[in-house]
Amino acid sequence: KIEYFFVDEAGGATKQVTEYRNLVERQGVDIVMGYISSGDCLAIPPVAEELKKLTILSDCGTPRVFEENNYKYVFRTGPHAAMDNVSAARYIFKRGIKVETVAGINQNYAWGQDSWADFSMSLKSLYKDINIVSEQFPKIFAGQYGAEVSALSIAKPDVIHSSFWGSDLEAFVLQAQARRLFKNSTIIFSAGDHVLPSLGKNMPDGVIIGARGPHGDLAPDSPLGNWFKTNMAKRYDIKQTTQPMHKAAMAVLFVKKAYDLAFEKTGKFPSQEQVIEVMEGLEWDSPSGLVSMALGNGHQAIQDTAIGITKWDQDENRVKIVDIERFNAKCVNPPEGIKAIDWIAGGFKGAECN
Repeated sequence: KIEYFFVDEAGGATKQVTEYRNLVERQGVDIVMGYISSGDCLAIPPVAEELKKLTILSDCGTPRVFEENNYKYVFRTGPHAAMDNVSAARYIFKRGIKVETVAGINQNYAWGQDSWADFSMSLKSLYKDINIVSEQFPKIFAGQYGAEVSALSIAKPDVIHSSFWGSDLEAFVLQAQARRLFKNSTIIFSAGDHVLPSLGKNMPDGVIIGARGPHGDLAPDSPLGNWFKTNMAKRYDIKQTTQPMHKAAMAVLFVKKAYDLAFEKTGKFPSQEQVIEVMEGLEWDSPSGLVSMALGNGHQAIQDTAIGITKWDQDENRVKIVDIERFNAKCVNPPEGIKAIDWIAGGFKGAECN
């Protein structure tokens, strides 16, 4: 049996470090799993190492977690954000979309800054001659983007990139739609699929959209993936699954496989050290396809990915992702030991693409 303790990830990194210590030192948990914010994911791992507690980062995206440090007790079961932004740039290039000018609007913290750096550098590596005409970095959870939308409208870029998520992304779509921003530029939301159910028809057709991996409509056709999507939709009365559900499942299945293998190896319920030994470099199946701990000395996952464009489906009464392109994991993730931004700037040396 598994007993859960739930903590709301709100209040910033300092508060989350306090909550983490409470879970480990007072509640005595065996594993801490979660974290959406990249700021939290940079703050938690040093504490996990101090307390020697197995910690699974299931969602946050900044590449810096394992590029700047080595950890024994921390694993991230989803790829970092470089994959999202490299695949977005490759999608544009593969589809033959004209790009001479590009702009970005991203939240002003690790996630937004890293996402924009990865995307803009990827475009420069693919197109060679592009001009960045506007860079907007509003505060996270600002909610009002009138000034930024005006700046983007005046700049008239061919492509606008955003790694916005959650309420910020919803607010931006509504405000930009009212100002006809979607009519004049190709817009990319590198991690935007999770707002499709809430926005519905307010999400315009033709927006390039990613899901931080092959999740939801982007998930590969497989027995496990189809079972997961069908049963999640039935259980929670939803029209589609999105990235948070898939990424949580990836994390849980990673832990399950590691404990199963460690039990088989030891013949008894394994210790934390024995489980960690199995986790390093582990491959496992998920509703979003095969995942591999291939980076960060076996602590950082990579996987194949996919990206497409939005299209309202009248029959299903929802926004679908169509015109999907798929990319191999080693096409859109750097090799082990190389920082993502250096790999991108160097022209994706060693990338294995179809």
